[in-house]
Amino acid sequence: MPVKNFEPLNPNSDVTTTRTLLHEAIPITGSIVSGTYSDNNIKNYTHGQFQSVYDYPYLSSSANHIFDLTIGYDNTSFCSASSNTQNSKKINSYNQFAQTLLGYTGSANDIEIFESDLDFGDNNSQMKEVFMVNFSRLLYKDQMKKGTFSIAFGTASWVNPFNNAGAYTNGTIVTLTDASASAANSSNTTQTRGGDYGVLYASGSMGSYALSSTGSNREAQGVVFYQQGIAIISASVFNMTASQVAVPAGSSASLGDFYYNNGTTYTTTNAWASASISGTCDAIRARLYSLSFQNTTEINSQIYFCRAPHNKFNYSSNPTYTTGSKIRVKNVASDQPVSYITTVGLYSANNELLAVAKVSEPIAKRPTNELVLRVRLDY
Repeated sequence: MPVKNFEPLNPNSDVTTTRTLLHEAIPITGSIVSGTYSDNNIKNYTHGQFQSVYDYPYLSSSANHIFDLTIGYDNTSFCSASSNTQNSKKINSYNQFAQTLLGYTGSANDIEIFESDLDFGDNNSQMKEVFMVNFSRLLYKDQMKKGTFSIAFGTASWVNPFNNAGAYTNGTIVTLTDASASAANSSNTTQTRGGDYGVLYASGSMGSYALSSTGSNREAQGVVFYQQGIAIISASVFNMTASQVAVPAGSSASLGDFYYNNGTTYTTTNAWASASISGTCDAIRARLYSLSFQNTTEINSQIYFCRAPHNKFNYSSNPTYTTGSKIRVKNVASDQPVSYITTVGLYSANNELLAVAKVSEPIAKRPTNELVLRVRLDY
């Protein structure tokens, strides 16, 4: 129907914007990642550079991609040697993630190295041997919520070295969390080229030694990049000891107790160097006990306060509003006119209809009242 008049919107008083953050809990059990479907939900590729993990056999149309898993190390790592399995691919994987998330140092060809602390760029607490968990956008949405990430290793399909190995005892579970990042203080996260990241600290127990994610004895074992949905975890989490909590990455002993292949094969060098990428990823998945975080969906809204003053919109342009030149809703000529608002239209400066909003039920409009209708556009 034609519109007889318009009410202009004042951009200073009638329009505002808001942002709403919606969070959803994402729990992932170790059984899904390492056993429920006999690895039919694990997709390996001919290039052998990473694994894709699904929540259901990946050939099924109902399967959803959960995350990609790969490993890597810096070319200055003690693992780096041309004779090692897939050496160049492991270095390239590390460099690709480091370049995307951290960028370069002062030298154009010198890529930053991952660090398990908040003092990015000081070259302390370097993580030269890591595995990378790259989550599907379907799961983390716009970003992960800070302070909610948790990943636990221990009693899964392959328990060694978390079971009957060295300082570990039966049922040992080591959990890495970014709990400190939930505090309001922004100093608990660091901003890099890949967005904000928080440090993953270990908690759990190993024999008589208690690990804590807080305090002076806490041990950092990785970082999580919230906007990118990527967790970078030090390989040394698999060789933590009661006396040292965790052997620092970069030490020749840091990966010595890592078991791979069928869960019992042991190498005195380390699986990061000796095993293939897919073989090491199998070993990581087989020790994954649980994984969880909360995602974030950001909803931006433009809110318009559409005002109907007392002297406007009291008549309708609908042809059924009158009959025989008389207003149907008036029984006596002296009665005040009345209209019923059911729809709000937002128009451009050229009178082009851009958006339409419907009210839940018709609203009576008379010369004796004024209305303010709140219209919200989400995007």
